[in-house]
Amino acid sequence: MSKAFTKERDGGEEDEDSGAAPDAGLAALPHRKNYITPKGHERLKNELHELLYKTRPDLTQVVAWAASNGDRSENADYIYGKRKLREIDRRIRFLSKRLEIAEVIDPCTVKSAKVQFGATVTFRNEDEQIKKVRIVGIDETDPAAGKISWISPLAKALLNQTTGDTPLFQSPKGEEELEILKIEYLEIS
Repeated sequence: MSKAFTKERDGGEEDEDSGAAPDAGLAALPHRKNYITPKGHERLKNELHELLYKTRPDLTQVVAWAASNGDRSENADYIYGKRKLREIDRRIRFLSKRLEIAEVIDPCTVKSAKVQFGATVTFRNEDEQIKKVRIVGIDETDPAAGKISWISPLAKALLNQTTGDTPLFQSPKGEEELEILKIEYLEIS
């Protein structure tokens, strides 16, 4: 049988019908909702659009050209192109599922004295360091920029607290007491 009619597999790739995401970073959400800010939602939609209407069609043309060159078993352009197409298709499925369950929450519209999704929280740790974090969606995290996921241990310690509260946070150094200094709901870029 020609290789064109067989299903190729990379190591660790799961069956497409299983619905499971094979990539380590694509673990299933622990909740039914994928809370996300408007900017984060827009970024995911833009990435999906780029993959569907630019990247994948361009690569499909390259694979078709490579396939027309003859023997596919030793055709590096064809083999690499097919592997890259599988990666793109996997990312498209992932983004589609994430956007399907997305619940967009604009932090500017939240009116709460408690820490909720989208909050910008300023707190003091036991070392007297003042830190500021923004509680964002799973797909928007950037610890270097102070954006933490709403399901992270730090966010879980802060959620539903108010200014002046002193929640306990289980850090890698051990249990740490935090003091919440300020809670704001600002636009998150």
